[in-house]
Amino acid sequence: MIKTVGTTVINAKHKATCHCGAVELLLALPDGIVNPRRCDCSICRRKGAIVASVLLSGITIIKGHDVLKLYQFNTNTAKHYFCSNCGIYTHHQRRSNPKEYGYNVGCLEGVNPFELGEIQTFDGVSHPADR
Repeated sequence: MIKTVGTTVINAKHKATCHCGAVELLLALPDGIVNPRRCDCSICRRKGAIVASVLLSGITIIKGHDVLKLYQFNTNTAKHYFCSNCGIYTHHQRRSNPKEYGYNVGCLEGVNPFELGEIQTFDGVSHPADR
C-alpha cells in the first residue's frame, strides 16, 4: 500500500490476477483506486466489471503473456485483454484515453469491489468517438 517517508510518497504496487492465476499483473497505484466506475457500452454491460484507470506505464504483465487474448470491436481503438483459460477480463487500453489502461478492480488481490460503496456508471453508449 501507500507509505510516506518524510515528505516522499513511495509508489504502491498492487498484484492483480485472473481467476485461474495464469495472468498476473503488477499495477502502480500511488493514489490507490481512483475513480472506480462502470460503463454501459455494449461490452462493459456484458462483462459487468468495476474499472479504474492507470497510465500505460503503470501495468506490468508479470505472467501470462501467452494466455492473454485481445478482443477489439467497433473502432478497434480500445484493446480488451482477457485470460484465455478462465475468461476473466483483466484490463484494456482505453478508447477515450489511449494513454491509459482500464483495469478490473475485482482482479486486485485483497480488494473486494463490493466494499467500494456506490459506483458511478459512465455513458459508454453515447461515446464521443462514435459521434
